[in-house]
Amino acid sequence: MSEELDLKMEKYLRGGAANLEVLQDKKLKGQLAHRENLYGKSAKAAAKFEKWLMPSEGGYLEAEGPVEKTWRFKQEDIGQAVDISSARNQYDVVLPELGPYTMDFSSSGQYMAVAGRKGHLAIVDMKNFEVRREFQVRETVRDVVFLDHQLLFAAAQKKYTYIYSPEGIEIHCLKDHGTVLRLQYLKNHFILASINKFGHLHYQDVSTGASKSYRTGLGRTDVMRVNTVNGVVALGHSGGTVTMWNPNSSAPLVKMLCHHGPVSALAFHPNGHLMATAGKERRIKLWDLRKYEVLQTLPGHANTLDFSQKGLLARGTCSFAEILSGTEHYSRYMNHSMVKGYQIKNLLFRPYEDVLGIGHSMGWSSILVPGSGEPNFDSWVANPFETRKQRREKEVHLLLDKLPPETIMLDPSKIGTVKPVRNKEKPTKEEREAEMEAAIEDVKGNITLKNKTKGRNKPSKRAKKKQEIITKVKRPFLEQQMREPQLSRKKQKVSEEDELPKSLQRFTRKKAAT
Repeated sequence: MSEELDLKMEKYLRGGAANLEVLQDKKLKGQLAHRENLYGKSAKAAAKFEKWLMPSEGGYLEAEGPVEKTWRFKQEDIGQAVDISSARNQYDVVLPELGPYTMDFSSSGQYMAVAGRKGHLAIVDMKNFEVRREFQVRETVRDVVFLDHQLLFAAAQKKYTYIYSPEGIEIHCLKDHGTVLRLQYLKNHFILASINKFGHLHYQDVSTGASKSYRTGLGRTDVMRVNTVNGVVALGHSGGTVTMWNPNSSAPLVKMLCHHGPVSALAFHPNGHLMATAGKERRIKLWDLRKYEVLQTLPGHANTLDFSQKGLLARGTCSFAEILSGTEHYSRYMNHSMVKGYQIKNLLFRPYEDVLGIGHSMGWSSILVPGSGEPNFDSWVANPFETRKQRREKEVHLLLDKLPPETIMLDPSKIGTVKPVRNKEKPTKEEREAEMEAAIEDVKGNITLKNKTKGRNKPSKRAKKKQEIITKVKRPFLEQQMREPQLSRKKQKVSEEDELPKSLQRFTRKKAAT
């Protein structure tokens, strides 16, 4: 037991202990020793309670020997090795007349919303495998997303975007969004983001109704994802660029050239520092968003990408799905081939379960991916077993903890820090005069002149000396006052030159060479 406890303590300790023998200051040495003792106690307590707070351990596929490969395992082999409740997550729903299908899971993974291109909408209870509600809207549906607010969900239909209740009742019609191609929801900010066929990005606050719209200027796109860590929306464009937006700026925060051809898919890692993009030139790139550099380039094409809670990357193209694993360098982990003719539309990992949902042209399917989901859930964040009363209380807490749109930024760690000291604003004319008068009065009260020999100590000479001292004090203020008009004239000339188009700037009067 002690060895097992020591191994668990290493996981919670913040690195190795500090070397206190080299310190000569006894007071500092005692303070650091006390702090190291507290670190050890907290790590030991966390290791003891891990047995009760985090009883489940994540699974993973392991190959025996160098010859066997994990990507050779079939879903039939995995289904025979797991328990009955996990094996129930392997299924295929075939609805060829209503596809292709797209899907979205609630934050707890308890419910799934599916949308068929031909107008079929449904909410499925994934714990009991029951269809909670389904209905037909009789028009094209391009995307669906959960709002996590009393199980409301939004559907991007043929002409407008509609918000429905869990019973299938239409609550809102968002006409300002236009013909929407893709939807994303920022759950911490209660904002619904959409991109329409004209390339206009819309933000809608579902709690207050406030909305903003920006023109991307890069044409039509249906590649859109949200970084869950900082709330930044990323768009992939036909020119190979990826732009990142927030509701507070009409221009993109970042514009990256990721591919030489159109961007077909992108996804964000749960830690927010890694982004995967796929291009039509058959390349998949992994980007470090802290330095905006390529970490790895993989061969292959992808129509859809998605990261799991544990960092596995799934890509889908045609009727083939591949799962990649790794930390810095990703490699093949699992393969899954659909029935010939099934065209994969959407891939999405289910939260807190080792399950990958696949929406395709003939319906939707579910396969097992060991090690993809978080084995232990925090009931304060997402509770898959929450009751109706708990859901109501959670909604109140979410509204109270709602983050304003101003907190959406590339580096959210800046929130709560002290702003850097700004340069002092220019003092007004009255303030400068008052400061000069104060300096003169201060000098007048402190002037002391030496008594000199006869003829050099006359009152006129003493007055002249006092006037020279006062003039010397005034000089910096007067020089600054004369320098400001010259600077303003220079700025005005530069601004006038910048205002002219490049074709006319060559006709402006140039300064004579000296």
